[in-house]
Order: sequence, then C-alpha cells, then structure tokens
Amino acid sequence: MTMRSRLAQLAATASLLAAGPVAAQELQYWVYSDFAQGDALKLQQEFIKEFETAHPGVKIVISGKGDDDLTSGQIAGAASGSLPDVFMNGLAVGAQLVEVGALANLHDQWMAMPQEFRDQFDKDAMASCSPAPDKIYCLPYTGFGEIMFRNLTVLEEAGIDTTTPPATWDEWLEQMKKVKAAGKFAMPDQTQVFNSVASTYAVVGDKAKWGVDFDKHQTLMDPESTTKLMQAFIDMAPLNSGTSRNDQATKDLFITNQLAFHVVGPWVDPTYKQASVDSGLKYDFVLVPGGKAGDHGGIKSYEIVGVAPGPNQDIAWQFATYITEKQQMLRWAKLLSRYNGNAAAMSDPEVAKLPLIEKSVEAVHYAADVMPPYFVGAYPNCYRSIMTDVSSGAADKEYTAEEGAKELISQLNDCLAQ
Repeated sequence: MTMRSRLAQLAATASLLAAGPVAAQELQYWVYSDFAQGDALKLQQEFIKEFETAHPGVKIVISGKGDDDLTSGQIAGAASGSLPDVFMNGLAVGAQLVEVGALANLHDQWMAMPQEFRDQFDKDAMASCSPAPDKIYCLPYTGFGEIMFRNLTVLEEAGIDTTTPPATWDEWLEQMKKVKAAGKFAMPDQTQVFNSVASTYAVVGDKAKWGVDFDKHQTLMDPESTTKLMQAFIDMAPLNSGTSRNDQATKDLFITNQLAFHVVGPWVDPTYKQASVDSGLKYDFVLVPGGKAGDHGGIKSYEIVGVAPGPNQDIAWQFATYITEKQQMLRWAKLLSRYNGNAAAMSDPEVAKLPLIEKSVEAVHYAADVMPPYFVGAYPNCYRSIMTDVSSGAADKEYTAEEGAKELISQLNDCLAQ
C-alpha cells in the first residue's frame, strides 16, 4: 500500500471512528450493467470484499442497471425515499439528479479528506462535479475521450497512406471521398444520435461555443460554427453507411472491411481486437482530426459516483472514496485499459504505457464536454431531438448549411425558453 492510499484509508477510518461504532448497515450500490458482469464484476466484488473487511458490520449489495433504468430508478427512488446509497451515472444527467434530490452535496466530506487524496483526481473532471465553490455532487469515476478507429485495409485499398493520420477536417474529408470512390463507406451517419452530432461539432466548430447558457436560456452555438457543422453533414451524407455509430451493424461493417472510420469511445476496442484475432482485421486508433492542424476533435465525458443523502451518507461516502482511490483505479485501468478520472492512476508508468490509455489521456486533453455545464441545469429532452432532427434535415438537403444553422439555433433557443 502506498503512502497516499494509507493516508486515505486512515482518514476514512478516523472519520468512521469519530462517528462511533457502526451497526449492521447494508448499502445498495448501483452500477452500469457492464460493471456487473464478467471480469468487471469480479473486480467490483474484490473492492466490496476489501471494504467490508475493513468495515465490519457493513454489507454492500451491488446491482447492475441499464442506462435508462439507472436514471429512472434514481429519480423514482428520490421521490419514494428508496434511493440506492451510492451509485454511478453520467455527468450529463447530474443536474437532473440534483433537482430531484438524489445527490448529496459532498463538499464538506471532500474538504475533510487529506490534500494528498484530493490531489489524485483530474482537476477538470473534479471541476465538472463542482458547479459552485461550496457544492460538490460527485467523484469522477471511469470516463472516455473519443478516438478514431481506422480500418487500415479499407484505407490501403482506397490508396491512402496510413502511416500519417489526417491532421485536419479537410484532409479527413478528402480521405473519406477516396474511400467512397473505392466502393466502401467512410463513416457512420453522424446525424442519428446526439453524441455524434456533438462529436462532429467538436471537429469543425468552436468548442468554446458549445453547450447552454442556463441564465439566458440560450444555446451557446454561434452561426459560424453551426454553419460549418451543417456543411459537414451535407458533405458526409453521400459517404456514410446509413447506420448509427452505436449500431451493431456499424461494427460489423468495420470488421468486414466495408467501413473506414469509426469515431467512438474506447469500449469498441475489445470487439475489434477480437476480430483481429478471428478474421485478421487490420486497424488502429488515432486522435480525431480537428478544424486546424494541432487541434483535435471528439467529445469526452465521465461516469460519476454519487452518494445519496440520508442516514447512510457517511459510510457510503467512505465506500465512494475507496473505489475511486488510485489503487483501485489502477487495478481497473490494468484490467480494461480504460481511462478514468484519477489522474494519479493515469500517470502511473505501468498504466500510462498501455496504448489505449495513452491515446485516451491525450484525447481527453483536446475533446469537448458532451453537455456542459454540468450540475447547473438539466437539458430539456427537446434539445437532443432538435439537434438530430435538424442535422438530418441538412444532410437530406432540406436546408442549405446557412439555413440549417439558423433553424437549429432558433429551435434550440425556443426549446430552452419553454
């Protein structure tokens, strides 16, 4: 055990002792479903066993939930008084959970932790959990920065030199056109889901003008960047596969050498790695090109750990700090090669050398947040649907790029004003 982890554990133990003997306590711990199966579940169970051993009388019950069930269960639990004690979710729904009273303000507990513990976390990720100086609603857990998976066979058949990735959007678009000319698909349809629209904006638009001003109830998107976004969808329309980036069909096209590029999080890598063994798939992953050389696109986000207010808040907080601490995040990163919000774990030499971690850490540095600002206001549902509907309309030539930009901004502002 390192000095930092000893300090963190001592602090947690001291806090527990100060609160007096702990009677039998059962904590409900809700996680995403992929955390509750296979090797990920085995590691979660190790964390739980270690914590229970160090805290006699405490029992942790882990439950895996689908994305929608996780959120709806937490909202319903807040209304009925049956919240899970500690739980995962995504940053994008954080404001909604605060509004219904599902998340405790952890500021005082966070400030009571040793400085060395607090310094472990990625500062930007931690800032996302803290909408005001006296408010902290989560601890960063796992996360991602988008990367671009490239099918090298498709690119080589299109006559593209794969040794140097495209440095700009213009270079990337030219490669897409060559792929189409060779009879293959360049990209999935980026207009079908909100995250792929956001991803494309991060490539061609001004990332400082993305998100919502909740004081003015207006989108931050400006006409210039939004026109570039619409033009990108118009340009890609004849080159795409017609499938969403999240469809199994998209992965199948990539694996069978019919699709050149797939911009997404690192979670598809196990599938592509297995295909390289089974069928000889030749692929790599690089940073997403940006609008200009030296910049890069793509989006980033974090899964968070939140604690419910109530009688179990103190021990639930201690469990939250245990599973997000460096040593646990190191083990998580080694198991799955997945990025997480513990900067000390990500910079550990043994983890930092893992190719997927190395590229993810670099990607997060450039990427745009999906739905900022976090924990300030909840995006209305119409915001997402308007974004995809108008983007699809531009791709289908219902609008010119300029008309699409004007329509999108107008509809988004109407949605936010409701």
